[in-house]
Amino acid sequence: MPRSPMKAVRQQQLIDATLISVERHGLHHTTINTISDLAGTSSGLISHYFGGKQGLIEATLKHLLDELKQALLSRTSGKKLTSIERLLMIVEANFTEFQRSTPATKTWLSFWSQAVHEPGLARLQHINSQRLYSNLLFSFKQLLPESEAITASKQTAAMIDGFWLRSALSASPEQEFEQAQLLCKAFIEAVINQYREHQCL
Repeated sequence: MPRSPMKAVRQQQLIDATLISVERHGLHHTTINTISDLAGTSSGLISHYFGGKQGLIEATLKHLLDELKQALLSRTSGKKLTSIERLLMIVEANFTEFQRSTPATKTWLSFWSQAVHEPGLARLQHINSQRLYSNLLFSFKQLLPESEAITASKQTAAMIDGFWLRSALSASPEQEFEQAQLLCKAFIEAVINQYREHQCL
């Protein structure tokens, strides 16, 4: 059953306010009051729509995950892309302007640290990791033998996550994010070219 327009607007306002609150105060100091004040709504709406702060936190992580999914779909849906082009689009989807914005980066970092203690967040992070890996594997398997495709997918996923993390924690994140994206793409192309050169020997 679809959400009513007003409910959808209110829920998104609270999710957006959560991102800003985590950016300003950190996850531990983000409260129902800091969120509702930023959203310009009553604190009771958080319990009404999300069952409490934890439910809203999980909804905010789902929002970040959905942004990742939509970023990839917008780059690939209905387009005739080669497998290499699709792999490069996966990299771009993980380094969009939204995903490297300060509210998103601080919220991701907070979620990752908290996922160790919160099963709900850990489950969502596992979904995120598996989605990245499966998307990479789908395209790599069209270019490499299965064992090499699995290895390349794991390496690329680790590289995307690792470079994203290093960039988010750097003193000049914008510059680092740009370089990280280029390095991830270069790695993908190098893996494929190396396999092709080996096949020609």
